[in-house]
Amino acid sequence: MHISSKHSTRLLVLALGLASAALGTASPASARTPVEAPARTAAAGYVGTAENAADKAFFEAVVNSVAKRQAAQPSLLAVTVYYNATNAPSFRNQISSAASIWNSSVSNVKLQATSGSGDFAFYEGNDSRGSYASTNGHGRGYIFLDYAQNRQYDSIRVTAHETGHVLGLPDHYSGPCSELMSGGGPGTSCTNRYPNATERARVNQLWANGLAKALARTAR
Repeated sequence: MHISSKHSTRLLVLALGLASAALGTASPASARTPVEAPARTAAAGYVGTAENAADKAFFEAVVNSVAKRQAAQPSLLAVTVYYNATNAPSFRNQISSAASIWNSSVSNVKLQATSGSGDFAFYEGNDSRGSYASTNGHGRGYIFLDYAQNRQYDSIRVTAHETGHVLGLPDHYSGPCSELMSGGGPGTSCTNRYPNATERARVNQLWANGLAKALARTAR
């Protein structure tokens, strides 16, 4: 899996329904034509060399997007990051499960699906680089889910890992299977889909700071 980053922040409270925990690996429908993702700029991936600068760029892009929303709703106390999964229909269940995992793991930020314009979007298709997260640096980003990689690795782990980039976490391929952001480092037998205590604490810290940063930007 190639997991990339683009990290979002801002305020809003939400509850995401739990999607089935036992979803298998997604296999593309032969009759379905993959939607082409936007041109890839900076990105981080599920396996390979970590691109932490890209992770930071994604996070900042989402922060900018959420800050604009916070200006219109200053009373919101929790950050809600919206995602659109319309262009990744084969992975609908995995995306929902990954969002539920994160929503049950952290408190300062929540993920919510939208059919409209979100902070980031999911795409699916074939890419020799695997799955990754990318951003245009202007408040919008996307996660690309590669078919082959999601058959080789646990698909929900891949999706949750890539989503971790959106929430501000970098790749750490040398970590153990118990560490979600170790990505494909532990090998294909690793099926852990949950962030560990350190990762959960880091996301909560980032989003507490992100909330403060968003508020500061709206006050300018």
